[in-house]
Amino acid sequence: MTSSLFRGRPRHATGHIGVRVGHAVLGGAAGVVWLVLPVMTSTTQDPVPAARGGTVAAAEADGASATDYVLPLVAVAAAGALGGYGYVRRIRRSRSRTTPGLVSPAPPAPSPVDVERQARASLVLADDCVRTSREALGYVTAAEPVLRALRAAETELSAAFAIWRRYEEGTPEDPAGRRQALVGVVGRCAEAGRQLDGEAEGFDAEWGAGDALAVAEGRFRELAGRTGGVQRALAEAERRYGASAVASVVGYVEQAKDRLVFATSRLNRARQDDDSGDGDGFRRGLRAAEGAVAQAGVLLGGVTRLTEELRTAATLLPAALTGAEAELAAVRATGFPPRLTHADGVLAAVRDELTGGPYDPLDALRRVVRAVEGTGGGRSGVIAAGAELVARSTTGSADDFVGTHRAAVGTEARALLAAARGAGAADADRLARKARELAERDVRAHGNPFAGEGAAAQGSGVAGAVLGGVQLGEEADGGPVVAFGGPDTRGRWG
Repeated sequence: MTSSLFRGRPRHATGHIGVRVGHAVLGGAAGVVWLVLPVMTSTTQDPVPAARGGTVAAAEADGASATDYVLPLVAVAAAGALGGYGYVRRIRRSRSRTTPGLVSPAPPAPSPVDVERQARASLVLADDCVRTSREALGYVTAAEPVLRALRAAETELSAAFAIWRRYEEGTPEDPAGRRQALVGVVGRCAEAGRQLDGEAEGFDAEWGAGDALAVAEGRFRELAGRTGGVQRALAEAERRYGASAVASVVGYVEQAKDRLVFATSRLNRARQDDDSGDGDGFRRGLRAAEGAVAQAGVLLGGVTRLTEELRTAATLLPAALTGAEAELAAVRATGFPPRLTHADGVLAAVRDELTGGPYDPLDALRRVVRAVEGTGGGRSGVIAAGAELVARSTTGSADDFVGTHRAAVGTEARALLAAARGAGAADADRLARKARELAERDVRAHGNPFAGEGAAAQGSGVAGAVLGGVQLGEEADGGPVVAFGGPDTRGRWG
């Protein structure tokens, strides 16, 4: 096996080079001997008559000295020639050997477990980058190249999640195909990040051109003013529809307040850094405040959306019951499917709930829709509208939770949520509910990394900012802040 330094050179060419080097060394040695021969001749066969006395003695001494130097030179030249020839032969033998011990082995290929782990990490990172970039764009009037980069990243991420979803379902089945699928996931995620990295500088230019501090402070004040009203609306919804109806947003108002507390400290710090001329500190503080304000908006918006969806479901439910009974009657006329009895029971139970006190309109509507679909029905307009409302509510709830707890949420929940976005109403509801369940499990397992900190750290909002992915560390100050961009640029603001 030949060394990588000599790949591409024919083996016989390498051998010829060694022979030529050996010939050159031997030729050099012969040249040295040839050059010193006249000296040896002049000292032993001098044709000039010798002088008398002291002059003769001096000449004999000089001749002896020259001879003494010539012989060592000849010996050194011969030794050098032999040594060079031996070195060339050793090099040729070492290059032609195939003994494994003399050749560095190639690094082992990553195991299937390692490749799968890399794919999981790539999906989470790419999803975080897309979410953060989307949030950051809410504070600038972005030019088309920046928007185009985000859309391209979203497309690549969706494709990566689709490949991963098929992989989890067992497609493809052969090991080589499954490895290639994982490589495809990693490649798609890398391309999503590359798209965002490529426009990070363009985003910075647009962000710096506007009055980002004024925009963030304005949104902060608007959300702070909404908090009380959202909290009252949530309490009213719980009183009217029951605790189970609002369970998905319990604690959201408190989390929003926590994000706003964090945003307050970062906005104040950003203004101080701006006044002192600390540009890096200004960017870090303001970007952290922007992320926290954006997530406070998501949390409060989730509560508002749910209260509206509950009212809409309560209004739609009587018509859905009537439409469902009509569809069941049509199915009954063509036969008596086994699921028909079950559907009749579901509709009767929902009617009892309507007159029996607080109930969850969205859950009741979901059960009506599923009961009809189980008999092969569900094609009427009111049933389809109910299915769309339920799916939209569940998917939005799961997306809000994942986005505001992204530091703890793993691949499975994100993949199911991505699948729900592109599925039909019935499948979207099922997938999104499972995604929310897995995301909540991940958050419980993650815990609070700041549990051992003092009261000041607990009340600063840093824990919520880290859990929401606004900052990337678990240090007392939250660590680096994230900005628009992919893996190579999102932490550029420190």
